[in-house]
Amino acid sequence: MMIIMKANATPQQVEAVIAQVKSAGLNVHLSQGVEATIIGAIGETHNIPAERFEGLEGVDTVQRITQPYKLASRQFHPENTILPIDGFTVGGDEIAIIAGPCSVESRSQIIETAIAVKEAGASALRGGVFKPRTSPYSFQGLGEDGLELLAEAREVTGLPIVVEIMSQVQLDVMVKYVDVLQVGARNMQNFNLLRVIGESRTAVLLKRGLSATIEELLMSAEYILAGGNQRVMLCERGIRTFETATRNTTDINAIPVLKNLTHLPVILDPSHSTGLADYVPAIARAAVAAGADGLIVEVHPDPAKAVSDGKQSLRPEKFAEMVKQVGQIAQIMGRRLAVAQGEYTKQGWA
Repeated sequence: MMIIMKANATPQQVEAVIAQVKSAGLNVHLSQGVEATIIGAIGETHNIPAERFEGLEGVDTVQRITQPYKLASRQFHPENTILPIDGFTVGGDEIAIIAGPCSVESRSQIIETAIAVKEAGASALRGGVFKPRTSPYSFQGLGEDGLELLAEAREVTGLPIVVEIMSQVQLDVMVKYVDVLQVGARNMQNFNLLRVIGESRTAVLLKRGLSATIEELLMSAEYILAGGNQRVMLCERGIRTFETATRNTTDINAIPVLKNLTHLPVILDPSHSTGLADYVPAIARAAVAAGADGLIVEVHPDPAKAVSDGKQSLRPEKFAEMVKQVGQIAQIMGRRLAVAQGEYTKQGWA
């Protein structure tokens, strides 16, 4: 339920309405925009008549949110959510480019890659340290040692770091190091993990599940938002279909659909959605043209020797070409590439 306050409503009137919402046993989510203040009454509202709030001082109208996802809905939050991340923003005019290897393998590998993607125009560094692999015999990641290497790469390049979290037991160690928690496709409906992340205030990149609908993705985001963490980005990373020419099928439709349904920023992963490096630049260009707020791309200095996802990883020089191309498309769309503002001190890292 949305309680829309009058333009001239006083802070005291807003607080009085919030008190009434709480007295009804509902949770409160306050959205104060440029044009309106909206009080979200979240919970079981079916048996609570709108008239209970309509007569309160300062209230303009009361509307029920029709979508099952409430806080993620654009109906509740009409304006785009713009998330600040270490000097740049996601969700506004800037387009973020997150880049780096699938797995952190060594100090030289991650720092060399970080420097390369920084110089090419990336705004954040990605790297996996807890790896969800199909086979239990495959490389599982470096764990906290990998987080320490990523933190060093951040010191060298000034790039904030994005790392996938696999379990709620990893949260305490992860938040000590990372700027953005990535929830992978396999964990999109790991509701216990989502609840714990919702209690944190670290930014989250939530990936769509292999066979998840857009509504299911938004319902998963709702778990995080309901916990109080409003710093959520959504990621389209390809879905499983009957087609075998690529690793997954890029749902480019998801970008405008999500931008219509939700206020949350939308990122596209052209690496996982294709599984082949040759197709990554084309899908990246398409994503920006379709309105994506950013990209997350796998880059490796020597893909043939990568311990994971080498086939879909771009060499640094190919990544640099891609960044130039998407930058040109961004300009056509009236946008620009985001730039991390952290200090760049690559000299002497070796």
